[in-house]
Amino acid sequence: MLYSKAVRVLYIDMKSQSTRVVDREDLKKYIGGVGIGSKLLEENIHPDRPPLDPDQPMILTLGALSVIFPVITKAVGMFISPLTGEFGECYAAARLSLAMLASGYDAIVMTGKADKPVYLTISNDGVTFHDARPLWGSEKSNMERILYENEKEQRPNSMMHIGVAGENMVSYACVTVDRFRHFGRMGMGAVFGSKHLKAIRVVGDRSVPIQKFPAYFKLYRELYDICTKTGVMSKYHDQGTPINVLNLNSLSALPTLNLRQSTFEHAEKVSGEVFARHHMARKISCAGCPVGCIHIGQFKREFAEKGFEYETINVAYDYELIFALGTFLGLSEPTEILELIEEVEVVGMDAMSSGVVLGWATEALETGLISQEETIVPLKFGSYKEYLTAVNYIATGKNEFYINLARGVRHASSVYGGEDFACHIAGNEMTGYHTGYGSLVGIAVAARHSHLCNAGYSLDQKLTSNDVDPDDFAEKLLNEEIERCLLNSLTLCLFSRGVYNREKIRACFAAVGEDLTDEDLTAAARRIYASKLRVKKMLGFDLKDIKFPKRFFETPAIHGKLDESVAYEILMKYREKIQGLEMEQ
Repeated sequence: MLYSKAVRVLYIDMKSQSTRVVDREDLKKYIGGVGIGSKLLEENIHPDRPPLDPDQPMILTLGALSVIFPVITKAVGMFISPLTGEFGECYAAARLSLAMLASGYDAIVMTGKADKPVYLTISNDGVTFHDARPLWGSEKSNMERILYENEKEQRPNSMMHIGVAGENMVSYACVTVDRFRHFGRMGMGAVFGSKHLKAIRVVGDRSVPIQKFPAYFKLYRELYDICTKTGVMSKYHDQGTPINVLNLNSLSALPTLNLRQSTFEHAEKVSGEVFARHHMARKISCAGCPVGCIHIGQFKREFAEKGFEYETINVAYDYELIFALGTFLGLSEPTEILELIEEVEVVGMDAMSSGVVLGWATEALETGLISQEETIVPLKFGSYKEYLTAVNYIATGKNEFYINLARGVRHASSVYGGEDFACHIAGNEMTGYHTGYGSLVGIAVAARHSHLCNAGYSLDQKLTSNDVDPDDFAEKLLNEEIERCLLNSLTLCLFSRGVYNREKIRACFAAVGEDLTDEDLTAAARRIYASKLRVKKMLGFDLKDIKFPKRFFETPAIHGKLDESVAYEILMKYREKIQGLEMEQ
């Protein structure tokens, strides 16, 4: 993509184990990342088939400026979500963007299902299919060790793989990337499983020399210094996102006990500072990032009843994991939260969805909607050992109840009841922000129903009350959504959105030979969003069909309880504003 008029797309047919490479000049106007991913998804989906039909596409894309500037580190996954039944999108970094750039492919489109489990090696030499039957069912640690030993590779490389949850097509199964990062939300791991795809190794040694290096390097150093020598990103390196635990708790915005509460009485015990001082082992960075925001926690686990036999486990943690597998379940001991994070990690499920479905199941058991005969273990807020067992029961489909739980909290509550306290938004389990209308409606209107599609939660924090103008608020959410389409086409880490304003983005493109105006960038962002809207429309999605669970209006947010009628009015104002936008090309 860099210094090229075309986007280089690798097409892989899993069934026939055949490949082809196509240079697509028409995709350049979608910039990269989420832009070309959305368009390729639009071209290849089968709207009349279920999300896990083998012929549905699984797409990986590289950003327009990936790796060549600081903190632009992400790769994008695009698919039809088995969790929501519509537009699926997620991001991961680690070494993947660097490896894709070195392999020479800007996008990878996979369709079909292999006859037996396989893993792929993708390089600038082509694609190799390997028999993965010995790996199917392997635990994460064993499989990583086996693959790294078998695939000794000195070139830039990255490995992504699924766990048993992906093999069993749990609707919120994730894909682990280079041990500590994930394509987390929306069920990309289940899509891998539906294709008999256990893992992908991306390697390469392609190099793209910068043509006007002095000007490029001057800009690079400027951006590097902003990231490392100012306060713009320092919090991400220091405590990391867990700094939000006490901040959101003080605002009454920390989802607790299945959102029965928006404050946690033990928040001090699970704060970012406590994790950093007493449980953090080290910090690491993704390739191309100087910040070091990945915080690795450590806990000791006994593996024999006698003799004081222990093993030390390293696991990545952040705010979203502490919320979903901590406060949401009433857990107040950091070591217990870390152990539950590790269990979710081993089976390969999205942590936020896992915590939210377990929160619903706990309350459903308490209220008598389900029985212990169904849960098998006595789920109880604050008791982590039962949650450890339940995570494995979801991943392996222990019984009919856990099979239903594996399809997400919206589905489970439709079967057993408790829809009023099933904390999802349009089928995607809630995130860790109960801040107000921005977090609630923002996620509803977001293309992938995520707080990362627009910063609605930050809009809430700028308000002084819940008294909002629905039309104006909807306009702000729309502007956020469109601008995020631009940022995610570059695939920058959204932690650096304060660094990469429009001026800096234009300067980055200019440094590699592309002169783009603000108008060009806005047009591209709208074009990308239009593609997303077309995909959602093809799959039958309509904002008027969204129904918010009552729990969101029962538990106070930052400025008190939300008015249900206001939330729906904002939603409908947004729907009016996007009418016809999908026609933009």
